[in-house]
Amino acid sequence: MTRLAGTGLVAGDLWLLAHDDVTGRPFLQPRALGLGLAGALLAELVLSGHLAVRAGEFGIAGAAPPGDVLARQVLGVLAGERDRHPLADWLTFLAGTAPGQVALRLARAGYLTRAVSRRPWRDGRWVPSDPDAAFAPVIRVVAVLDPARRPAAADVTLAGLAAACGLGPRLLAYGPPGGRARLDAAVGRLHPDLGEVISQVQAAVDSALLSHRV
Repeated sequence: MTRLAGTGLVAGDLWLLAHDDVTGRPFLQPRALGLGLAGALLAELVLSGHLAVRAGEFGIAGAAPPGDVLARQVLGVLAGERDRHPLADWLTFLAGTAPGQVALRLARAGYLTRAVSRRPWRDGRWVPSDPDAAFAPVIRVVAVLDPARRPAAADVTLAGLAAACGLGPRLLAYGPPGGRARLDAAVGRLHPDLGEVISQVQAAVDSALLSHRV
């Protein structure tokens, strides 16, 4: 495991951003976390060239399967559905399992371990194995807010998804003044497919929060 480079995968780094780097406690409500991670898994497939997104729908691209096991599983689910469904429906569907799947992938990579639960009939919470490694995604996001840097598309996507699912205030606190405007500008320069995923996550999270308040 690379100590300070982050996982290199959008969903893994978003999971770490959404949890305390020492205790593993979540900063988000479960619904927002699930939708954000569902979008991150789809964004990974867009970044790897396996998924194209247009006008709220997607198409499978690329002949060779993804190298990552979880990415292959998600792509297999998408490709195996005969009926066409809008991206918003897929976000809702994937949101239920995405947090657990991404946590397991992080655990296999050495980023997470299970805390011992005081209740023997319940699994303990996932806890970062190394707080420095768990904090590394924050460094990736802060780099997006730095006007002197040219961030990679994956880092901008990570920052955009983090803001879309409600982590903006936490992350912008680490950046320079005017960070929100720089983030919005960077997201606006992304490939339209990635921008579509981020906007769909934002809409889904906003809708979920609104329905919860009503």
